[in-house]
Amino acid sequence: MQLGTRWTSGDQPPAAVPEILREQIAAVDASVDQDPLGQPRPRWTLTWLEGRPVAELDTGVVVRVDREGEVVVGHLDDDGMS
Repeated sequence: MQLGTRWTSGDQPPAAVPEILREQIAAVDASVDQDPLGQPRPRWTLTWLEGRPVAELDTGVVVRVDREGEVVVGHLDDDGMS
């Protein structure tokens, strides 16, 4: 059993986040605008599905490793991402 973890978008991901996800997580973080009203940045949640890492941002963006071992970036509303 692997436990997940949480961190704030734009912060350094915890050591538990696999290296394979880090580049795409950083790309998503770079695209997240600062809220002009000063609201906190969204948070990431790392979980594991069928032994593969899944990082989900509070906004619904998902960075995961698919069955072929490729990193996929999508949104919870996308087919196959839920």
